Amino acid sequence: MKLLAVRRLLRIQRVVIRYRLDDLLFELPLPWFLLTLRFALPWRWFPRKPLDLSRGARLRLALQDLGPIFIKFGQILSTRRDLLPEDIADELMRLQDRVPPFDSKKSMALIEEQLGQKINDVFSRFDIEPLASASVAQVHAAKLKTGEEVVVKVIRPGLKPIIAQDLAWLFILARAAEKISADARLLHPVDVVSDYEKTIYDELDLLREAANASQLKRNFEGSPLLYVPQVYWDWCRPKVLVMERIYGIQVTDLATLADQRTDMKMLAERGVEIFFTQVFRDSFFHADMHPGNIFVSTVQPWSPQYIAIDCGIVGSLTPEDQDYLARNLFAFFKRDYRRVAQLHIDSGWVPAETKLNEFEAAIRTVCEPIFEKPLKDISFGQVLMRLFQTARRFNMEVQPQLVLLQKTLLNIEGLGRQLYPDLDLWNTAQPFLERWMRERVSPKTVLGNIHNQIEQLPHLANMTRDLLERLSQPHASDPPAPGGKRRNDWFLRLLGTAHLGAGAVLAAGGPLHELGHWPAGLMIAVGLYLIVRR
Repeated sequence: MKLLAVRRLLRIQRVVIRYRLDDLLFELPLPWFLLTLRFALPWRWFPRKPLDLSRGARLRLALQDLGPIFIKFGQILSTRRDLLPEDIADELMRLQDRVPPFDSKKSMALIEEQLGQKINDVFSRFDIEPLASASVAQVHAAKLKTGEEVVVKVIRPGLKPIIAQDLAWLFILARAAEKISADARLLHPVDVVSDYEKTIYDELDLLREAANASQLKRNFEGSPLLYVPQVYWDWCRPKVLVMERIYGIQVTDLATLADQRTDMKMLAERGVEIFFTQVFRDSFFHADMHPGNIFVSTVQPWSPQYIAIDCGIVGSLTPEDQDYLARNLFAFFKRDYRRVAQLHIDSGWVPAETKLNEFEAAIRTVCEPIFEKPLKDISFGQVLMRLFQTARRFNMEVQPQLVLLQKTLLNIEGLGRQLYPDLDLWNTAQPFLERWMRERVSPKTVLGNIHNQIEQLPHLANMTRDLLERLSQPHASDPPAPGGKRRNDWFLRLLGTAHLGAGAVLAAGGPLHELGHWPAGLMIAVGLYLIVRR
């Protein structure tokens, strides 16, 4: 494994040299001690022929040669036109669905191997020329024997060894960063790479992608906001996915969208609503929403509907993270920076000894200037950088479980900037968040939570009773104690009283909208059961 990692490092070095990426690096405004490194690189000691390629093309080709992890990085960069020069952003856009395809004969052989049948026995038509090609897979158009127009997605061969080598180097760099830098330790780079490792390997399993697509389709069934193509499960395998072929306009094809008179303001607002619906209503969100995976339906341009494909990467939040994020955003929209600061301290994201007033003032300094501005005048990239500088000053830790969400938010922001730069992000998002928080304390939701707690009650109470009865049983050699059953009953009632007290303390410890939280309710319910049971 170590030998493979060394080989991979040499491969990366060759690509850097071939495409002169070091020239791009040293063109940046670096500190003098970093600029002096150019004299220490052996390949710069000799004259080199000029490359007849733009800087954007050199970067794109280098990322393309280095494989899926680097291509994914380029895809994310391509959505951030506020952070990149236009010529580089234009080139990196080509990484979204125009990566050079692999040999179609290999593709067809892999499909037949996975399906266990000849292509002609499954499809009445199969286009040998790929419809699209990306970092992990390529797609062929086809038609099933039953008449449905479909696309056939097939994983690129030989990806796992390359990914394993790249991840090995990422882990080495992450561990080194944690040892060397206190700032890096706050970012938890090893945990972040571990999460990315799980994500990228999940993306290589097309059965998982099919299941994700089915779930997302079910979540938005009949919705005017989002359409997800149908999966044909009979023809899905770990390395082959067959799903409905969709016909739409790529979301970044602004000229075609304008030609059909698409309501761009509504399109941008619906993008924000889809994001918040996935995160808060469903806790299941498409986490690879770069423009190559998003289309717009041509059916009703005055009421535009998104079409999402490639659900290989999805994210979800725990109820605790969901609640924490919602309360932070709600306080943020209300410009209640003291509440934001207090939530960070209460959650343990910053040390408990942090001075609340100082932290509140720092957050206000970063966030206040971006309110009442349209999206075109805001750069979340720059805001995040300033927030990180603030976080570093207060020893704030980055939460690895939210990295996918942050990546998705940056993608959405980059997309919204292109579609409708005058979008008021706050006024679009705030009503949805307020409605979601009201629904959380509605009678229907509260009754649902109570029902779930009651379903768990007998099981938890029986477990508690059995454990205590075992603990209170005399040893086989001891004589039976008189009134043992009566002593057991009093012990269980005492435990029930403790449950009631602890539940009441938990319930009283938070604001009004948190009274329905399941831990407090569950402890109270178990306590009542133990006290009044026969």
